[in-house]
Amino acid sequence: MSSVLITGGAGFIGSNLTDALVADGRACHVVDDLSNGKAIRVPDEAELHLLDIRAGAELADLVARVRPSTIFHLAAQADVRRAIEDPRYDAEVNIVGTINVLEAARAVGAKVVFTSTGGAGYGEYEGLQVPTPETAETRPLSHYGMSKMAGEGYCHLYGRLYGTEVAVLRLGNVYGPRQDPHGEAGVVAIFCGRMIDGIAPRVYGDGMQTRDYVYVGDVASAFMAAEAGPAGETVNIGAGVEVTVLDLLDGLGYEGEPEFAPAREGELQRSVLDVSKAERLYDWTARTPLHEGLGQTMASVIAARQAPDVRPPGAFALT
Repeated sequence: MSSVLITGGAGFIGSNLTDALVADGRACHVVDDLSNGKAIRVPDEAELHLLDIRAGAELADLVARVRPSTIFHLAAQADVRRAIEDPRYDAEVNIVGTINVLEAARAVGAKVVFTSTGGAGYGEYEGLQVPTPETAETRPLSHYGMSKMAGEGYCHLYGRLYGTEVAVLRLGNVYGPRQDPHGEAGVVAIFCGRMIDGIAPRVYGDGMQTRDYVYVGDVASAFMAAEAGPAGETVNIGAGVEVTVLDLLDGLGYEGEPEFAPAREGELQRSVLDVSKAERLYDWTARTPLHEGLGQTMASVIAARQAPDVRPPGAFALT
């Protein structure tokens, strides 16, 4: 089968996707600058290229050499706080980096599956339909959400102007094995880490804000479905279920009192995706129940603590 390239393939979602592609018999090339990703996450069967997507010439040379049929573009600046503090850097990675990926793909005729955001893209405003369909107006409330919407725009521009095949996936709140319990994002892994350490999980606001939590193994299968699916589409990928922060604690078996902190400025109160298009277009639905996914996430955090120098188990190693 033809080779594929995964930008950000040493990251949380990217490494789980790489595992799935390797298991499918694909020759995988991983591009990652390891600023957030970890080389130990990349399977031995994949080839890791230490490269920053902002380096357009180097990326183009690599893509010309390996000639992938598909580029799964997951590399991104995804820290909302950093985006606010340094919007130029956020734009360089998420907009210029995406243009570099599209240029490289155009030169070899590769399809691009672009990783976008659901909640951060749609924002929250009066009249917004919840669950939110792809047809809703996007009104980002952060630089990160704005740069992702710009990336989507460039993807579709390349489709119209050059005939580049693109698919855009707007992800819900992805969780699962290899999520960083010490990161800024990823509340599920953060809760797991604090519980293991015997520290009360910190809840911002009243804990009743909702999100659409989708398991990383299901997300990996959505990327593969998008590769095989029609080009030019923008598709929500989530579980389609509203889950509160307090629901997560219940699902993880936490019985104590969480530490409550003031709500963070700009945080959405409700966010859940209408995922009917993914089912219709890709015959895809999120299949992992929340309680099962939470248990696998906790198990992976424990395993990583016990053997920090061993390749951490992914979504597919635990199922």
